[in-house]
Amino acid sequence: MVFPSPPDRERQNWVERRRQKIRDEIARNRRGEYTVPTWVLTVALVAMVGGWLALMYLA
Repeated sequence: MVFPSPPDRERQNWVERRRQKIRDEIARNRRGEYTVPTWVLTVALVAMVGGWLALMYLA
């Protein structure tokens, strides 16, 4: 007979998986395998285009 795991154990497993994911990301970053998130690139692009348009309209 298989019993469902208690919620505490399930939560602990989720926390441990999350910690391992963070450890892996830190290790990748230390090796130089980091990437810039897409949302950061999007914000930078919008800021540059917005700045250029503002310069065109205000000049």
